[in-house]
Amino acid sequence: MSLPRVLVTGAGGFIGSHLVEMLVRDGYEVRAMIRYTSSGYQGNLELLPADVRSQIEIYAGDIRDAEAVSKAADGVDTIFHLGAIIAIPYSYRHPEETIAVNVNGTLNVLQAMRRHETRRGIIVSTSEVYGSAVYTPIDEKHPLQAQSPYSASKISAESISISFNRSFNTPIVVVRPFNTYGPRQSARAVIPTIISQALTRPVVSLGAIHTYRDYTFAEDTVRGLIMAAQADAAVGQMVNLGTGETNSIGEIAERIIQIIGKPVTISANQHQRMRPQASEVLKLQSDNRLAAQLFNWHPFFSLDEGLQRSIDWISQNLHLFDPDKYTI
Repeated sequence: MSLPRVLVTGAGGFIGSHLVEMLVRDGYEVRAMIRYTSSGYQGNLELLPADVRSQIEIYAGDIRDAEAVSKAADGVDTIFHLGAIIAIPYSYRHPEETIAVNVNGTLNVLQAMRRHETRRGIIVSTSEVYGSAVYTPIDEKHPLQAQSPYSASKISAESISISFNRSFNTPIVVVRPFNTYGPRQSARAVIPTIISQALTRPVVSLGAIHTYRDYTFAEDTVRGLIMAAQADAAVGQMVNLGTGETNSIGEIAERIIQIIGKPVTISANQHQRMRPQASEVLKLQSDNRLAAQLFNWHPFFSLDEGLQRSIDWISQNLHLFDPDKYTI
C-alpha cells in the first residue's frame, strides 16, 4: 500500500532531488514541481536512478504563478516547499527576482494550502536568516538578521508562513537547514567547488576561508524534512536542522585535500568570491535540540563520511563541473 501523495516544489534542485528520491524509496507518491523550460530539462531529477525517475509525476510551472501552484497542490497530502532562488551572490545581482520567487512563491504555496485544505506544509528556509551569530550554538530564538537579499527574502517567507499559521491555522512547519552538502550539489556551493578544483588542479581558489559553517549531509537533511512533516507537535514551529558542529571553510578544504590524497595548495581571498564585508556571515552553528525533542531527529552521517561520498560522486561526474569557472 502506497503512502499519501506529496508535492515537492523545487524538486529539480540539489536538496529537492534528494528529498524526491527518499520519498519515492519510502513509498510516497511524489509530484515534482520544476521550473518549465522548452528543452524539458528536469534539473537534478535527471541524475536520479531510472527506477526512481519512473515513479515521479513531473509538474512543470513557475512558483510565481499562483494558479500553477494551486493546480500542483490539488490532491496532495503534504507540500514540501523548496522552490527558491538560493544563491547569495545571485541575490546581489538580482534582488527583485529573488524577492519575487522566494516571497511570492511561498505566498502562493500558503494560499494553495488554504484552498485545498492541505494536511501539512514544510516551508524550507535556511540558517542564513540568523546572519552572523550573536551567540552559539544558535537556537530558534536567536535574532534574525538580513545580511543579504537572499536572507531577507527567506526571513520574509518565514514570517508570512508563521502568520498564516496564526491567522488561518494553516498547518505549516518552518525548517531551517544549516549548510547541506552531498552528491549532486553544484559548483555554486563551496564543498563541490573545493572538491572539483582539488581533483583537477594544483591550487584551490577560494574567497573567505575563516568563516565557519555547520555542514549537514543531504540524506540527514531530507530525512529531517520528512520527519517534520509527520510530527503534529512541530506545526507552527521553526526548527533547526544541523549537526551542532562547526568548521571553517579553510578546515573543510584541508580535510578534502587530505582525503583526496594529492598535493594541492589553497589560494584564499579571491576578490570575485568574497561577499561584501557587512554581508558576510562569520559563523553558523546549530542548536538542534528542538528537532530532537519534536520529532527525534539526529544527524547520522559524520563529516568525513559525507565528504568521501561527495568526492566519490564528483569524481564520477567531473563532466558536470568547470573548475576554472566561478559559479554564482
